[in-house]
Amino acid sequence: MRILSAGYVVRVKSNSPESEHYLSASNRITGTVVLVIGALGLLDVILEWRTATGLLVGSIIAIFMLLAYVGLIRPSVTLSPENLLIRNHLRDHRIPWSKVTGADVTDLLRVHTDANRFRASGVQLVMRDLRKQRVGGRKLAADSSISKADIVVGRIENHMAQFAGKSDGDIVSEWARPELIVLGVLAMIAVVAAFVR
Repeated sequence: MRILSAGYVVRVKSNSPESEHYLSASNRITGTVVLVIGALGLLDVILEWRTATGLLVGSIIAIFMLLAYVGLIRPSVTLSPENLLIRNHLRDHRIPWSKVTGADVTDLLRVHTDANRFRASGVQLVMRDLRKQRVGGRKLAADSSISKADIVVGRIENHMAQFAGKSDGDIVSEWARPELIVLGVLAMIAVVAAFVR
C-alpha cells in the first residue's frame, strides 16, 4: 500500500506496518517520464535500425535510461524496526538504530553515527525553499520541501527512540551491483558496436 505523506511517497508493507519508504515524488515522476521516452526510442531503434549503428544508438539510449533510474528513481530512505536503509545513486547503507545518533537536513538529509555522517539523496530540499528560508522573505508553505524533510527527520528520531534497544549490529555499506553490472554491459555493447559499424 502507498500513502502520500507531505510530498514524499511512503510505502507501507502489509506484513510490517512500521516500515516507511521516503523518496522524492517529483524526482520519481521525472525519472518515469524519461524512462518512457527512452523506451519509445528503444522501440523505434528495434523496429527501424537493425544494424550495428542501431545497436550503438540503442545501447546509448539504454545507458541514459539507466542513469535516469539511478539519479532520479533509485534514491530513497527506508525506516524499519530492524534498521535505517539509505539508498543513494550507487551505494546502499544499512544502519542499525543503535548506531544512529541523529539526523538533520542541509540540502539533503544527513544521518549521523558516532563514526560517520551519511547523506541521503532521496530526501532533498528545493533551492527555492532554501532561498526563502535564508532571506527570511515570504513564509514557507506548509508543504515546502523543508517542511517535508522535517517530517522525515522527526520520523527518524521517533524510530531511534523506539528501536535503538532492539536493533543492533554493524553498519553495512554496499555498491549497487546490479546497476553497475548493467551499466558495464551496456558500455561494452556500445564500444563493440562503435568498432563494428
